[in-house]
Amino acid sequence: MPQHIAMIMDGNGRWAKKRHLPRVAGHARGVKRVRDVVEFCMARDIRYLTLFAFSTENWKRPVDEVNHLMGLFVSALEGEVSKLHRNGICLRVIGDLHPFNPRLQTLIASAEARTAGNDRLTLTIAANYGGQWDIKQAFGKWLKAQHAAGNPVAEAGSPEDIDLIPYLAMAYAPDPDMVIRTGGEQRISNFLLWQSAYAELYFTDTLWPAFDAAEMEQALAWYAQRERRFGQTSQQIKALAR
Repeated sequence: MPQHIAMIMDGNGRWAKKRHLPRVAGHARGVKRVRDVVEFCMARDIRYLTLFAFSTENWKRPVDEVNHLMGLFVSALEGEVSKLHRNGICLRVIGDLHPFNPRLQTLIASAEARTAGNDRLTLTIAANYGGQWDIKQAFGKWLKAQHAAGNPVAEAGSPEDIDLIPYLAMAYAPDPDMVIRTGGEQRISNFLLWQSAYAELYFTDTLWPAFDAAEMEQALAWYAQRERRFGQTSQQIKALAR
């Protein structure tokens, strides 16, 4: 069983289009699917779930759609945080939050503070997040730390001496064991670039609003068949398992 599952929730708009509904209806249905996946992970003692909700590139979408997504985010925070807290879920939001309106930023901060002591499941929402942004902001923080410590960057040493891991947005969590992408596309689209270096990548044609418990079970069955070698040989892995 993976300890950390990360998910790219793709296909909301296409799900709605197939049903002759506006794209926003697909996003609303997608929120319900988030609840189902959270409950699935809790039932199986999966400790970390990370969901790619809004990328740094998603601002390019139609203004009405972006505004609706922001509204859904507000509604979810207002309506779901109490339930998350009751169920022992710690909510974290990663990404560049500065472009969000003050109300949304306040709701995020309040939700994180309220659930900070929970440890049954850490639910991370990646919002206005991009893997390239994450690495750049981590390097920026590392540089500031070097300056604060009086270590000139020119004398920092070899690249191996540069440790960005403590400064990445998800420094509080183990790297994902598996990245699931729904909707048929087979790419990670700037999601957790550093953290997913050794993740198992699972792609499915199922659109996110239709990704139910049976689909999750199928993904976990696929994961169970994977041999995670991390650069070692199969023989070494088998020897360690004895």
